[in-house]
Formats: sequence, C-alpha cells, structure tokens
Amino acid sequence: MNDSDTSKLELLTEEQRTRTGDTRHPTRTPRDAASLILLDRTDTVPRALLGKRGKAHAFMPDLYVFPGGRRDPADNRTPLARPLRDDVADKLMQRTTARFHSYAARGLAVAAAREMLEEAHLSLTPEEYAGSLRPDVSHFRYLARAITPPGQPRRFDTRFFVCFCDEMGLDPTAIRDSDELHDLTWLPIDSHHSHPLPRITKVILGELTQALEEDPSLPFGRTVPYYYFRNGRSVRELI
Repeated sequence: MNDSDTSKLELLTEEQRTRTGDTRHPTRTPRDAASLILLDRTDTVPRALLGKRGKAHAFMPDLYVFPGGRRDPADNRTPLARPLRDDVADKLMQRTTARFHSYAARGLAVAAAREMLEEAHLSLTPEEYAGSLRPDVSHFRYLARAITPPGQPRRFDTRFFVCFCDEMGLDPTAIRDSDELHDLTWLPIDSHHSHPLPRITKVILGELTQALEEDPSLPFGRTVPYYYFRNGRSVRELI
C-alpha cells in the first residue's frame, strides 16, 4: 500500500470516528446505489459535475456530491440503447452475493443514468429513443465502490461510474438544478477545496485523478478500489 492509499483510508476512518462520536444509528443493511461522474475534458484539467444537497436531507446535507442514488427495482427492467462493456459488467459482478444477478448489475448503470436525468436534467438516452428512458451506458467505466460505514442514518453500497461528456455527445452547459441537487458545478478534479465535499467524494476524486494520470483514456477493465469498514476501520480492497 502506498502513501496515497494510506491517506485515503485515514481520511475515511477519521470521518467514521467523528460521525459515530455524535449520533450513532442502528446498523442498517446497505442498499445498492450508483453515482455517475461526468467529466468535461475541454480544459487542461478535467472537471467533474457535482451538485449541492439540500439541508433537509438526512444523508449528507449541504454537501456537494456526484449525481446518483439507490437502484430501484424498475431499473433492472429498463431497456438500454447500448449495454455496458462486457469487462465492466463482469467487474460489477465480482465481490457480490449469489442473489446479485446480471440484471442487477445493469440496473446499477440505469440508476446512474436515471439519477443524472432527474438531478441534473442531462439525458443519456439517444435521440432515436427520445421521450423515454433508454440510456446508452456503453461508455461507462467502473471507477470505484464504497459502502457507507455503520452508524449512519442511511447506508449505501455505491458503485461509482465515470464517462466523458464528449464521448456521450453531452453539452456541459445544458445542466439544470433540480429539487435534489442545486448549484450544479463543474469542479476541477484536483482543486475542489472551495466547496464542502463528503470525505468519500474527496477519496473518489483522488482515485479518479490517479487513474487519469496512469492512463487519460480510463481503460474499461481496470482494477477497481473497494472501500468498506471492518472492525471500525476503513479497508481498501482491489477487485
């Protein structure tokens, strides 16, 4: 483990100590969720889309996050304009239970696309299917996975996808605020200290920055860091 990996784990463990020191909630089973990190690479440093959650939210209020949310049952049945790459779909199946089937993996990609539409008004559905939710998820890379630590009011098993705006033919200026996220902002991935972010979001941006330094194309079948808590400490496992 290198110094960068150690600092990421220390950051998450410190957050767990801080939160559980205030109010600890009963342990809940994490719910499957997905986030999509859209990247605008028109500048020298790529920018990621984040928005601010309202103060009334029970989970991460007043913080800037990537668009995303839990996987709904209907997401598993939503048709796709173009499917996930096989290497991405196969990676999503790793470190899951026997009850997690391939339709649930594709449902995570649908959830990420649906939440992007609901929270930022950016549609990933090609024009030939306009008027319906039928996203093209063929450009999704599987970047990271993280489970909310015990003791939180909400717990999610979140898969973080990432793709480039230009690959999807998306206009970065077309974003619009929603009831879920406001002050939608494109932040440089290596300079986001002006906005309050959850520690896990900072960690994921660190993973993204490192991945882009290794290969700016973000290969589809790359190793995925998986964050979870064991015995009160954050664990980073590669899958």
